[in-house]
Amino acid sequence: MRPVRRNFYEPSSAPGKGIVWEWENDNNSWTPYDMDICITIQNAYEKQHPWLDLSSLGFCYLIYFNSMSQMNRQTQRKRRLRRRMDLAYPLTMGSIPKSQSWPVGTNSGQPCSCQQCLLVNSTRAASNAILASQRRKVYVGNSNGTLAVRQSNTFNGTTLWSAGTMPTGGTAKMEQVRSPSSMQVTTFSRSQSAPTGTQLPGQNNLNRPGTQRVAVLSTRASIPPGVPALPVKNLNGTGPVHPALAGMTGILMCAAGLPVCLTRAPKPILHPPPVSKSDIKPVPGINGVCRKTKKKHLKKSKNPEDVVRRYIQKVKSPPDEDCTICMERLVASSGYEGLLSHRGAKPELVGKLGKCGHMYHLLCLVAMYNNGNKDGSLQCPTCKAIYGEKTGTQPPGKMEFHIIPHSLPGYTESKTIRIVYDIPTGIQGPEHPNPGKKFTARGFPRHCYLPDNEKGRKVLKLLIVAWDRRLIFTIGTSSTTGECDTVVWNEIHHKTEFGSNLTGHGYPDPNYLDNVLAELMAQGVSEANLKD
Repeated sequence: MRPVRRNFYEPSSAPGKGIVWEWENDNNSWTPYDMDICITIQNAYEKQHPWLDLSSLGFCYLIYFNSMSQMNRQTQRKRRLRRRMDLAYPLTMGSIPKSQSWPVGTNSGQPCSCQQCLLVNSTRAASNAILASQRRKVYVGNSNGTLAVRQSNTFNGTTLWSAGTMPTGGTAKMEQVRSPSSMQVTTFSRSQSAPTGTQLPGQNNLNRPGTQRVAVLSTRASIPPGVPALPVKNLNGTGPVHPALAGMTGILMCAAGLPVCLTRAPKPILHPPPVSKSDIKPVPGINGVCRKTKKKHLKKSKNPEDVVRRYIQKVKSPPDEDCTICMERLVASSGYEGLLSHRGAKPELVGKLGKCGHMYHLLCLVAMYNNGNKDGSLQCPTCKAIYGEKTGTQPPGKMEFHIIPHSLPGYTESKTIRIVYDIPTGIQGPEHPNPGKKFTARGFPRHCYLPDNEKGRKVLKLLIVAWDRRLIFTIGTSSTTGECDTVVWNEIHHKTEFGSNLTGHGYPDPNYLDNVLAELMAQGVSEANLKD
């Protein structure tokens, strides 16, 4: 059981004005920002700021209002964003406890498949439906002309109506009906008197007790229009609905003033149908069906200062601005003076990187290189431009790839390229976070999928280059389980869901191939590497 709460905002704030900011996800649909972020973005927008940095909120994104876009500061990937002003929120009178909070919003993006997210999204849909009915100020009964008062199993066994609110026009005939979700429903005939103390959905009844809310309920077996469906597990099976989920459903749906219909939760299709060995074919245009990586061979005789000097040009008259590595002025000595001593590397020497033109102290660049992978490459800390051939810290393992005779959603005319990554557990090397300590490898072998077309094969070739450079995986902390010293993905997204896209890691996704090409480019892997 998880606690819930409501949020109350000032009428002058973004939610008070019915404003929400949304970003475009990989499915070409729109996902709203969290309410606190929406308020921050709206404040900057109203002050006519040209851009907004979300790093203070824990996100590595820049918001550009002129182009209405969001940019990832690490991958340089851009997404569209928009500002909606058509959302209505309920108004509350009187003093508001500051400790209560429950943001009411919408989510037009693809939710994840956990029960909590499904519950939250269903609750949001119910809230939007009741708010729409409040704006219309119209109450419409169902075809059978019945009013229904819903009682969740949270209040099971209590009286629905107090003595002061019981019908006065005769004795009302009441029937107890049990829904599939073990919630009790009491129905009144339209010819009988409805309770005099009740409010209809056209009124704001969000602050009334949950047992005194009225909603329209269809007596048909199908789900009525406008009633949110909440997917849960084991609905029609032998086991009951999960108690915590059923309890949350009863409480939150009562708060929204609408009935809810429980349905079976969809399951992601992670793997294709079984494939015989004779149906597995090599990928045309690619030699072999497997790649292996061994332990890293450190390149010797590469002096850090020599590596840095290879990519910079000496600046005789540096500008009076900050070095973004040591945060000292470029016209002054490096902040690493006294900490590093290299031949010929004077602390006041400044160099300009050849591609991007950003300037730093030479001693600062040497310190940054010593703190990195020491593979002979250099990456600009400002724009992430890569100089040389960047390599990673991926543990030893195996990468297999072949074609299977099945199609991905959205690519019905193409077969499928299946990639299988397999990395065993082992001991961390000197380039890893904790050298000499054991690392785990959860979920291997991992199966990933690409469409067997021209662009899909190009992505595969670049993924092979990234694998050879040890850029696909790394050792760190899992964002899913929180486990430390384990093998995790390294900012190159893969599709691990074959026949659906319930988790966001599947198909159809028309922008995925272009997005992964951009992510590979950010790691220094581009089409230019395929000509070698």
